[in-house]
Amino acid sequence: MKRRLGGREACLMLALGVGCTPPDGDPVAIGPIDTLASPAAQGSGEPNLARDRDGRVYLSWLEPAGDSAHALRFATLQDGAWSAPRTIAQRSDFFVNWADFPSLVPLSGRTLAAHWLQRSGSARYAYDVRIAQSADGGETWSEPLVPHRDGTATEHGFVSLFPIRDSLGAVWLDGRNFAQAAKGESADMMLLMTTVGPAGGPGAERIVDERVCDCCQTSLAIASSGPLVVYRDRLEGEIRDISIARWSDSGWSRGTVVHADDWKIDACPVNGPAIAAAGDRVAVTWFTNARDTARVYLAMSTDAGITFAPPTRIDDGNPVGRVDVELDDQGGAIVSWMEFTSDQQADVRVRRVDAQGAPGTAVIVARTSGARASGFPRMVSRGDDLIFAWTEAGTPSRIRVARARLDGRR
Repeated sequence: MKRRLGGREACLMLALGVGCTPPDGDPVAIGPIDTLASPAAQGSGEPNLARDRDGRVYLSWLEPAGDSAHALRFATLQDGAWSAPRTIAQRSDFFVNWADFPSLVPLSGRTLAAHWLQRSGSARYAYDVRIAQSADGGETWSEPLVPHRDGTATEHGFVSLFPIRDSLGAVWLDGRNFAQAAKGESADMMLLMTTVGPAGGPGAERIVDERVCDCCQTSLAIASSGPLVVYRDRLEGEIRDISIARWSDSGWSRGTVVHADDWKIDACPVNGPAIAAAGDRVAVTWFTNARDTARVYLAMSTDAGITFAPPTRIDDGNPVGRVDVELDDQGGAIVSWMEFTSDQQADVRVRRVDAQGAPGTAVIVARTSGARASGFPRMVSRGDDLIFAWTEAGTPSRIRVARARLDGRR
């Protein structure tokens, strides 16, 4: 049985692996950070994390494979150690990008799904989505399919995969309009969705939103009402706030703004939102620089994402963004983000917010670079554990992994 989590009693970690000892009987929100050996080879990057219904944690990443090739690999966390890595796909035409990274998603039983990005033309951002599935826990993988059917050499990425009935759902940013745009005309990025059936065939394409920000990550969670997707919208006047759309049998609802930050920016900030859901509880976190003030916010809902309480500010005054979120079992949420400590350096930090929206003390997971090469840290919960993965920029780069106990006890 889990103990109730304290909201403001967390101890501030001064460096990776440096913790504190709370007084007896004084619970803390997030305990000391322990490093875990990483299964990824040197030079790897773009880590992602997922958890199945049995609590098994999956780490996926991209790894150099010689002769300009890369391999998409994964491992599972077992008894505090990672299994031997297995390869999902290996190619020389992967599109490898710090912000648009592959994923692996557990479905039912031993079924897994994975996506990666593959170049479709000579243009810098001409690439397609590829999706493969495994029915045996990742030992073998199906031939990959392309979920979009436009056939244009344009951008398709920032994918969220999710289970939907007996099928796989996929949401992605779709740049097909750029192929039709006449010289000098503007074109809009769209948010699209389709399904992939058990036999591997793609379903109909559905438009979720006809005009969205060009290159911010999407994020999806399953609430009591069904799938919810959050994304950075592109509203009238170049307002780029976070919107949410909800799936039902009649299709996707029109996207509605989670909170009116009114961030006017004439370019994509490459800094998408994250969502977590359990029943009617939903938490959304995001970065904004509205009115030239960088902030990370968290907003929570108790009606499956129809309405949200006023947001809580998460950051410590100088955030990079690059957020992730998990729910706890006490009505609160846990947010990870990156925070600048100098012009070049940043921390990966994590903070719990209780059910009333009160933030606890920030915990430093790791010191890292604030550069693009450090990518987007990922976080997933497993019982009383939080698992973190991030890229340590360098030559070569490395993927680092850490764990924290939610209640701070051992």
